[in-house]
Amino acid sequence: MKTSTEKKVLLQVENLKQYFPVKTESLFQPKTYVKAVDDISFHLFEGETLSIVGESGCGKSTTGRAILRLDEPTSGKVYFSDENILELNKSQMRKLRGDLQVIFQDPFASLNPRQTIKQILNEAMAIQQVVPKAKRMDRMLELLGYVGLPVEALDRYPHEFSGGQRQRIGIARALAVNPKLIICDEAVSALDVSIQAQILNLLKKLQKQFQLTFLFISHDLSVVRHISDRVMVMYLGKIVEIAEKKALFDSPLHPYTNALLSAIPVPNPELKRERILLKGDVPSPLNPPTGCRFHTRCPFAAEKCKLEEPPLREIENKHFVSCHFVEKLYLTISH
Repeated sequence: MKTSTEKKVLLQVENLKQYFPVKTESLFQPKTYVKAVDDISFHLFEGETLSIVGESGCGKSTTGRAILRLDEPTSGKVYFSDENILELNKSQMRKLRGDLQVIFQDPFASLNPRQTIKQILNEAMAIQQVVPKAKRMDRMLELLGYVGLPVEALDRYPHEFSGGQRQRIGIARALAVNPKLIICDEAVSALDVSIQAQILNLLKKLQKQFQLTFLFISHDLSVVRHISDRVMVMYLGKIVEIAEKKALFDSPLHPYTNALLSAIPVPNPELKRERILLKGDVPSPLNPPTGCRFHTRCPFAAEKCKLEEPPLREIENKHFVSCHFVEKLYLTISH
């Protein structure tokens, strides 16, 4: 699949749903589900960074896990290089895992504490059989060079490294199998701000060097602004807005996106930004509101919002929004 600008689509997600059953106290009670991800569709171009943002519990990480089949999706289609990965059996999926890698939030939890860095990197290459055994040592030294770690790191254990260094090891492990797509699940949120910047710059450098594609999951909008090409905003399992980074940050078209952006701290104390405070709490994904999911907190909600779910529409060039009244609100929001 190609767009008008002839960019190749690497990942195409169609009508993805991820429902988790909830235990009921009685056999006779109807089954209830947490609708963590509820019928979302989007695509990811080769070589770009698409970021998913939203509050905790909006379905960001669940989307990433569903794409990787770490949790089996309830329904939908996920095409990777035009192949629906949800139809693959275990052995076919194992072969594909070399192309699809993940960098987790907590590098300490995702690295085996009983293995040296050499064993961790060797294991990744052995499972995917991407590098002949005789050449693995050279490849490991090459990987350490890419992520900025010394050669001595190979004989040390994860606990001997700082958080930022451990995340570099996680990146090296992901790179070891020559992936095409890396899903970064809150990859820098556990790190100090100064270290965050180093890791983000490293990811951008590696992306150029190896033509990598990133699906970057984060709640931190300043991080997203630094690394993204396009941004996707989620709320309660639904996509509310997708746009190119500049368009989304300069002129958000959804009331929820606008409220999120108003919360970003401004480094200049003389610049006063009006903070948009949303009323109420995020509703439970066990029992999401009817119609537009955001209507219970939206300052512009009308009767139609309670009854009809707004479709995701292209309002401006490559700028998609899920709101009934976006044309009427556009001037209100952008000024």
